[in-house]
Amino acid sequence: MNAPARDMPAAGQPLLEVDDLHVRFDTLDGPARAVDGVSYTVHAGRTLGVVGESGCGKSVTAMSILRLLPTPPARLQGAVRLRGTDLLQLDEAAMRRIRGNRISMIFQEPMTSLNPVLTVGRQIAETVRLHQRAGRAEAMARAVDMLRLVQIPEPGRRAGEYPHQLSGGMRQRVMIALALACNPEVLIADEPTTALDVTIQAQILDLIRRLQRELGMGVVMITHDLGVVAESCDRVVVMYAGRKVEEADVQDLFDRPLHPYTRALMASMPSMNTRSARLAEIPGLVPSPLAARRGCAFAARCPHADARCTAQTPALSDQGGGHGVACFAVEEGRLAPMEALDA
Repeated sequence: MNAPARDMPAAGQPLLEVDDLHVRFDTLDGPARAVDGVSYTVHAGRTLGVVGESGCGKSVTAMSILRLLPTPPARLQGAVRLRGTDLLQLDEAAMRRIRGNRISMIFQEPMTSLNPVLTVGRQIAETVRLHQRAGRAEAMARAVDMLRLVQIPEPGRRAGEYPHQLSGGMRQRVMIALALACNPEVLIADEPTTALDVTIQAQILDLIRRLQRELGMGVVMITHDLGVVAESCDRVVVMYAGRKVEEADVQDLFDRPLHPYTRALMASMPSMNTRSARLAEIPGLVPSPLAARRGCAFAARCPHADARCTAQTPALSDQGGGHGVACFAVEEGRLAPMEALDA
């Protein structure tokens, strides 16, 4: 069974636009600012990487796109446009027609995302029946096909098994099959290879790329692994403490990292050529979303910060070639070009 073909947007027109997104959570200790003015675009057939430490707002941004955060306590401001339609303005019935159909998401934890009392085949088939009006037998055949596509052995038998009967890697592949069952326009992959060994990780990334080429699908790849970014992404957004601190084409980012946080992330990557047995580390912690915000959020951990960095918040500035960075030290020319990562 083939999903219905969808018209692709005109050349240069984005599939998905996140525009000045703010996410606040009302707590007993005050408002927690999880996402603070993030903007990015996703184009058909292209992969946008979103990278940063845990607690930087990557997953909250993704959950906001699909309107999966309960409101309250969450409060969303800004716009999330799918082909020009602002998803934040739609009612719940309209969002249900979009979730799992036009936009799908691969979640980090398959055991908390899959229903433990339904077979994996039935869970995939129900998504197909809901969004594509397929009959029971046709939807189950599609479910088996999807399990085969993600390289699960004996897919007909595995379709009748429950999540707890599968290994962690197999459960993750079931999540990918579930997300791709309706041929979405946009796929959000939140750490999609976390539970997998390196061989299976490479297979899954290859699978996503192949399906992306076939479907013209836009992909948001959320990860902390810069190796995955280098191999899978066309463009990269670096997030820190809920803000976008750098954005560039992937090759430009690795050739010319500008923000001190991006440089610190790259310096902490293991390298086959490094002469030191000890990896570089970033001192300190990501600030709490409850903390008062003044100046650059990275200033307390940054060796290049000065008085201006602690008093003012830098805006994203274009450094040429579509490479943007939010850093006063870069704007003022106080940072020398980064040397080779293994130097």
